Amino acid sequence: MKDVKLSVPDISCGHCKDSIEGGLADVAGVKSVLVDIENKTVDLSFDPDVLSEPTIDARIEDLGYEVAR
Repeated sequence: MKDVKLSVPDISCGHCKDSIEGGLADVAGVKSVLVDIENKTVDLSFDPDVLSEPTIDARIEDLGYEVAR
């Protein structure tokens, strides 16, 4: 497993948290996802043999949020 902390500046409320967590939870290879509204971050644990960081970024962007790199 690989752990990453992503900066997502558009996170502002509980709906954002629910949308991102729900949108990533069902992605193959994702072990856990936790959105921190206050710090505007997404903590993610995933299997790098199944899922890549660019794919994760694209999924978050598909949900309407920009990942800051």
